[in-house]
Amino acid sequence: MFETLFPHLKLDALWSATGETLYMTALSGVATFVLGILLGLALFLTARGGLFQNRAVYSTISLLVNVFRSIPFIILIVLLIPFTKTLIGTILGADAALPALIVGAAPFYARLVEIGLREVDKGVIEASRSMGARLSTLIFRVLLAESSPALVSGITVTLIALVSYSAMAGVIGAGGLGNLAYLEGFQRNHSDVTLVATLMILVIVFIIQFLGDVITTRLDKR
Repeated sequence: MFETLFPHLKLDALWSATGETLYMTALSGVATFVLGILLGLALFLTARGGLFQNRAVYSTISLLVNVFRSIPFIILIVLLIPFTKTLIGTILGADAALPALIVGAAPFYARLVEIGLREVDKGVIEASRSMGARLSTLIFRVLLAESSPALVSGITVTLIALVSYSAMAGVIGAGGLGNLAYLEGFQRNHSDVTLVATLMILVIVFIIQFLGDVITTRLDKR
């Protein structure tokens, strides 16, 4: 039955491609989360009215975030080829896609982090400062803790974008489900392979969204 519906699909190739997509999404997701938090905090703290208000620093970081957030991902991959080749040693494979995935997603998540931090009740921040809370306490126990639902919701959206980015990267040799759909499906006119690869991407996206919604709901105290 399976072979009749999908005569050109090789299960080992499908599982391998799925593993590569999950690998790219997971590693770039972790790096994006860390960098996005750092950049988002920097934007929030140096913005007008922030704890370390600094127009020059804020404008510089904001400009960089806007620039990299605005570059289409497929163009970003091409622009980063020299950097990727120097860092990884090759421009092919899942590892070679990581720099572009991180550079493309971190600025996007950083802006979501900044927005989430702005939603924190200023009264809570001022109360913590008036009680002499240390900067580390203010950041981890107030800012990040109070904005955790927004941060989780933001990383959920970002992870879904990374799945999409990894599929685009696969078209130019990064591996994964995008590569399977393009090389084995489109180029060889095997529509069944393209269909299954697309469905597998959708399954991954739905799982990420479901888990993100569950965690966000549990963290939301409202």
